[in-house]
Amino acid sequence: MTRRSQAERSDVTTSRLVAAAQELFGRDGYAATTIGAIAAAAGVTKGAAYHHFLNKATLFREVFVREQEQISAALARAATAEPDTWSGLLQGCRTFLEHCLDPAFRRIVLLDGPAVLGWEAVREIEYEHTLRVLTEGLRAATADGRMVDGELRVRAQLIFGALCEAGMLLARSEDPARALPAVVTEAARLLGSLARDPDEHR
Repeated sequence: MTRRSQAERSDVTTSRLVAAAQELFGRDGYAATTIGAIAAAAGVTKGAAYHHFLNKATLFREVFVREQEQISAALARAATAEPDTWSGLLQGCRTFLEHCLDPAFRRIVLLDGPAVLGWEAVREIEYEHTLRVLTEGLRAATADGRMVDGELRVRAQLIFGALCEAGMLLARSEDPARALPAVVTEAARLLGSLARDPDEHR
């Protein structure tokens, strides 16, 4: 019981630190956020923060992973709410781009993430989350005859790269909301080049 209680308290503290860090990193950015500020927002001591996380970069990585988990869940929900796999794929891509309008998401995932973690680490995390969801969507659409056949792994990485560039375009835009419709339209056109008429299989 004592060990379980200690573990539970540790988990609670960790969750509070990650939640506080996510809010502060998203609002103020990585460089302007200190471990002390995160600890204060989480209601713990600075020493407790360092007990759970080696340094600020380690804590940021946990925040980045949480952002990826949240966006992946949102993409999956958006896709499954659609009537067919092709519509689900398009809606999933649109949902990702819409998330890029969120200042906190842009700052953590698109701007600070590569600078703090490096592109290799960022891609490794993304491949486990957003790229996985995209790959599943492409696989389903291909199996349903809605996309031309091809090398799934290569296709998924190419499309994912295009979406990430689209996200960066929105992140650097002076007016991301105004830029979104054109970006969504062009992303849909790129996917449309791989579409197959479902009547071909009837």
